[in-house]
Amino acid sequence: MSSIDERLDFSTLADLFLSHGSMQSPAFLDGRLCAELALQDLAAEAWLEEVCLGLGVEQPRDRASAETLLGWRRQALEALADSGLNYEPLLPDELFSLSERARGLQEWTLGFLEVIDDAGEAKRERWSQALREAIEDLGGLTAIETDLDDNAENENDLFALTEHARMAAMLLYTEQHPGRPQVESSEPTHH
Repeated sequence: MSSIDERLDFSTLADLFLSHGSMQSPAFLDGRLCAELALQDLAAEAWLEEVCLGLGVEQPRDRASAETLLGWRRQALEALADSGLNYEPLLPDELFSLSERARGLQEWTLGFLEVIDDAGEAKRERWSQALREAIEDLGGLTAIETDLDDNAENENDLFALTEHARMAAMLLYTEQHPGRPQVESSEPTHH
């Protein structure tokens, strides 16, 4: 099995979703994936099951599709756990209109917050003030204006909002995984 040299991007997953008969945006599931990896170390099998449920299929069409979906989880987990703090939400890129990109951020945030809400108040009360505020601020992103004109000001605003979502995701992960990022996976395993 080869490692993924280039990052899976939004368009690749959107095409995969279409091949499974789903018009759903991968952004929503990516938001859920990020929060689930941070809160409960989501297992590969559980992720595959969740994606299939989201796509309305019993299982991926073929082995390559399953590997891509599992690669998506692995990519997100590696980025969240990486000391470079280079996690990026899976969102539409510059090939999409500003409106589509804003809608992608909105959908990502809805997925992320859905998992946070499911975590329960008791768990959230143990979080740092900074994390609780960052998550609270994300709530505002669910109501952002998505019918945007393509201009520099809107582009800058969307970048800032996306950066806030990215930082909130990394803060959630690092608080739930003390001592990380500093990925231990590079150590050899002994049998």
